[in-house]
Amino acid sequence: MTGRPPRPPWSAARLIYTGLGLGLSPKAPGTCGTLLGVPLFWLAGDEPWPVQAGLWILVFSLGWWAARRAETELGVHDSPQVVIDEVAGYLTTVFLAPNGPATWILGFALFRFFDILKPWPVGWADRCLPGGFGVMADDILAGLYAWLFLRLAMNLAPGWF
Repeated sequence: MTGRPPRPPWSAARLIYTGLGLGLSPKAPGTCGTLLGVPLFWLAGDEPWPVQAGLWILVFSLGWWAARRAETELGVHDSPQVVIDEVAGYLTTVFLAPNGPATWILGFALFRFFDILKPWPVGWADRCLPGGFGVMADDILAGLYAWLFLRLAMNLAPGWF
């Protein structure tokens, strides 16, 4: 027998970049992957900002690494299977927001809207930034747009949050 032994079907990188398998959904893998962010925020959303920032840094760092590995394994930049970037984008959206159903739902909807619409510079980052950083960057930018609109909603309708 020559060459390397076959790879196992799952690796740590694949578990991360597919969002524990949610990115393998045949329909709307990005939307399915974003769902993983909701329980992460539910668990950490009431924690002080350093804990929330630490979670964001951890997800972003692991996502950058795993997205780079996905490019090598799958042979394509930003495969639909890669959804850890959606998780990081959602966590950007809800950073320091009240932890409750209105935030979970509106944050989810706003993030998906800006991730799909890709206003400048989100679309530019999606097209032009290479590697794992590029995969992550456009979703962080979409998350920043969503964060701004979530803050606006929180100021206009504070009783809902």
